[in-house]
Amino acid sequence: MSPARTSVRGMTEPSQRGIPRHADTDALPVIGLEKNAGQKIPRSRVFAWALWDWATQPFATVITTFVFTVYITSELFLPESIRALGEGDPTYDRALSMLSRDLGIAITAAGLLVAALAPVLGQRADRTGRRKRWLAVNTGLLVLTQAALFFATVEPNMFIFGVAMVAVGNIFAEIANVNYNAMITQVATPQTVGRVSGLGWGFGYLGGIVMLLISYFGFIEFDLLGLGSENGIDIRAIAVASAIWTLLFAIPILVVVPEAPPAAGLPRTGIIRGYVELFRDIKTLYRTARPTFWFLFASAIFRDGLAGVFTFGGVLAAITFGFSAGEVLIFGIAANLIAGVSTMAAGRLDDWIGPRAVILGSLSILLASGLALFFLRDAGPIAFWVGGLVLGSCVGPAQAAARSFLARVTPAGQEGQIFGLYATTGRAVSFLTPALWSLFIGIGGAQYWGILGIMVVLAVGLVLMALVRLPAHIR
Repeated sequence: MSPARTSVRGMTEPSQRGIPRHADTDALPVIGLEKNAGQKIPRSRVFAWALWDWATQPFATVITTFVFTVYITSELFLPESIRALGEGDPTYDRALSMLSRDLGIAITAAGLLVAALAPVLGQRADRTGRRKRWLAVNTGLLVLTQAALFFATVEPNMFIFGVAMVAVGNIFAEIANVNYNAMITQVATPQTVGRVSGLGWGFGYLGGIVMLLISYFGFIEFDLLGLGSENGIDIRAIAVASAIWTLLFAIPILVVVPEAPPAAGLPRTGIIRGYVELFRDIKTLYRTARPTFWFLFASAIFRDGLAGVFTFGGVLAAITFGFSAGEVLIFGIAANLIAGVSTMAAGRLDDWIGPRAVILGSLSILLASGLALFFLRDAGPIAFWVGGLVLGSCVGPAQAAARSFLARVTPAGQEGQIFGLYATTGRAVSFLTPALWSLFIGIGGAQYWGILGIMVVLAVGLVLMALVRLPAHIR
């Protein structure tokens, strides 16, 4: 049998007899991280990279989870006739649950668009050497989207505008994240990638804490600017503050981290041709890098469940467990603190025992905690405090370890495309958690049934991930 040879796209091709070689390992000739083996990456570059997570976390924490989505799915956006019925009335309770359902539908639609665009845009960034440029463009659009939420005044007909802007913001954030994740090979080595990935996620959670503190004490509790709360002005002003935060703290990565050179030997392609190349590369990936292929599939499932924990955590606390808006914020601060510390600690664990073990352990604890929340729903806020904080301590480590796992098996010059596939595989099934959240609520008739929808996704992801192993040469 003739030996395997390397294609221009950096993947190992099957032998001339058509039998894939090394299909049970990951026979990628030059892993992107290997370019940095033995080098000392400047700390300033590492921290500038990690600070982008700090910069954009307010959109995930403040806008999508604990503040703005709680505002937009509250009774303020119900028709006056239904609002007058009051809590406890079946029509009122169902209408309030439907707001949460419609939020899930909007986020699902955004995810499908990301799935279609992410890998091809990542591929083009690789081939043109413009990862940083597209990171800047999509980060800027995310800033504008957050600022636009200021116009979501308290009127039932503004509900659609509010959830649409949240969905659009998710698109820009995800596309930007493709380029950001691809840049990890510019700031880490094979020996430090777990710590660097954990540092980025940890910075994000800590940034979320600071912005939640600013939101709670500066705009809600003490109202330092004297805005009041009429017509939701306090929440709408928080959205503008989040936009300013993102703008300021996204600057270091654009200044300090160098642009990656264009991928060697890969021609530039148009959008349509890019999809042709994409499907060809996916086919080659399946034949010659089977563990990477199946990891993309497994991680798509469990990452969607992880996203659901935070996306619907705030509205679950408010409606099912009776948290006030202020209590939701306080919980968010505590959850992000625990998540940040646990994620940075787990980064060192990742470099010690490997990302797979971190992922499996985190998912197992998440399942146990989520099911406990469902069965203890009548125990009140204390149940959510305990169960929710345990959930928060496991989401970050699983997310950071997933990024570390993929960085360890990504070929040089294809970081944008592979992380684009990472985003796409996630978004290709991103309808799962929002859809099951909405479906279980519709079947059960109460919001807490949505917990089971999230747990189903996490359980499937855990089983699939248990079947995936790091390639032999990486182990």
